[in-house]
Amino acid sequence: MKLFQYDNFPQVTGSRVSLRQILETDIKDLIEISFYDAIRAETVQQAAEMQAKINQDYLDGNSIHWGIVDNETHKIVGTCGYYRGLDKGEGELGCVLLPQYYGKGYMTTGMTLAIDFGLHTLGLKRIWAATDQHNGPAIKLLERLNFVKTADLNEGEVEYELRK
Repeated sequence: MKLFQYDNFPQVTGSRVSLRQILETDIKDLIEISFYDAIRAETVQQAAEMQAKINQDYLDGNSIHWGIVDNETHKIVGTCGYYRGLDKGEGELGCVLLPQYYGKGYMTTGMTLAIDFGLHTLGLKRIWAATDQHNGPAIKLLERLNFVKTADLNEGEVEYELRK
């Protein structure tokens, strides 16, 4: 089932940040936050291979993964996207921010854009996120975005959700 019927990868523009497709020229700046199946890239080559898989997942309709771009500097500050459950009308929302941008509101703004896209464009009925129970900043972010804790998962993870 093809979930995405876009001729062009969807870009979401806000006043402070935009969500856009990650380009090959972005990869070298994202190595430290490049992940695929919870494995972190250690080289540009590994990050490029992971991004190719992420791009294929989008083409297959299984996920959508954006770069979060500062509209003023045009630099990528992090990534976010939906990774599972889209075929069931829900989506696991994940995000990663480059450390030099922590505490500056970029992720709150980027995630708000992603949530609006998920609810209004994709028509998701449920958005969920999982994080380590000791990851205070991620938990505060989710709660600030009106997510509610729904479960304690294996290995110290917690799940939060947002319902339409």
